[in-house]
Amino acid sequence: MTIKLLILFLTPLISGLLVFMLPEGRTRSYRLLLVFAGAYLFGITVIHILPELYRQNSEVELIGLFVLAGFFLQQFLEHFTSGVEHGHIHVQGHVNTHDHHHQQVSAIVLLMALCVHAFLEGAMLAQPTSLGFQYDINAILLGIALHRAPAAFALMTVLAFQLQSKQKAIPHLIIFSLAAPIGLLISTYLAELEILTVTSLTLLYALVSGNFLHISTTIVFESSPEHHFNARKLTVAVLGALVAVAVEYIL
Repeated sequence: MTIKLLILFLTPLISGLLVFMLPEGRTRSYRLLLVFAGAYLFGITVIHILPELYRQNSEVELIGLFVLAGFFLQQFLEHFTSGVEHGHIHVQGHVNTHDHHHQQVSAIVLLMALCVHAFLEGAMLAQPTSLGFQYDINAILLGIALHRAPAAFALMTVLAFQLQSKQKAIPHLIIFSLAAPIGLLISTYLAELEILTVTSLTLLYALVSGNFLHISTTIVFESSPEHHFNARKLTVAVLGALVAVAVEYIL
């Protein structure tokens, strides 16, 4: 668990601090990283998480409903985050022509919405041996790390603009970085006490899978504004999906 906690904490923390070295985030490489992360997250959700949920828990009838709930929960959260969780930077001078009327929200509201999502991501990684709930989470952990990195960078960029100071944004970054590890610790503790049951963990996986589907498809679709064909982005997206396939079937 220590390795998972460190990855969940250090990935967004280090990525967010990169704003001090790379003040201009919307570079071509940054956008391609988003596409890769989105394609990988989508791939690992549809070929790993969802099939395993249905295979191991066929008696749980609410899996599909919770996937839908997670999808629309993410849509609701984005009302407060303007897509920061999938790496979008909505500040003056960073708005693309295909960004539609994103409402600026306070730093606290933005942070709270992002922490809800991060908390759920961390919570799904619990593997309580007492319940016999065993799930290969390495591929999922990689997907979470890949999309939390640009999310943390985007968060720092947005907050540095809102607060007029990168230093003032650091405490928010630390809180965001702690959300997923706290989710993992709490869910593991509750599961070991059998307060969080196997069925509950299954439905939590389904809920977060819906989050992943929303985030990943949004990243991939918005990488091609007005549906213009871009061979480079398509290649990177296919590569991300192939890495997800390799992780599932080869490694």
